[in-house]
Amino acid sequence: MIKNGNILIVEDDADDKEILEDVIVSLGNTNKIVWKMNGAEALSYLSCSDEKMLIIFCDINMPIMNGLELKRLIDADPVLRKKSIPFIFYSTAASEQAIEEAYTTLSIQGFFTKENDYHKTKSMVNVVIEYWKNCVHPNT
Repeated sequence: MIKNGNILIVEDDADDKEILEDVIVSLGNTNKIVWKMNGAEALSYLSCSDEKMLIIFCDINMPIMNGLELKRLIDADPVLRKKSIPFIFYSTAASEQAIEEAYTTLSIQGFFTKENDYHKTKSMVNVVIEYWKNCVHPNT
């Protein structure tokens, strides 16, 4: 179990990032939170970092490289794929096409829509993080 790995937030909207980060911290998580503004920044970070990752929360619609493109590239890279980092889409964009691709073509572990309710967001994030903190993982 990678209980102390970093939590990577890939999000171009600073307000949405702040809310998610606040929720994570308010739940008592002491994991380092890393923020990247688009898929290209996240891919570069993941490719160069030796730090353990607990989970990736990723938006879909972002400039330069969107979330779907990022996940495709992670899956295509043998080194990154072997890291088996839990990948969660957390986005306002939840089109049927995006959801279908995420689950049938990409190896994601969850797809959640952003809530306008802080308590619902907190509940969802808590369930996701606690699940992955307690899950047996190949890179522990």
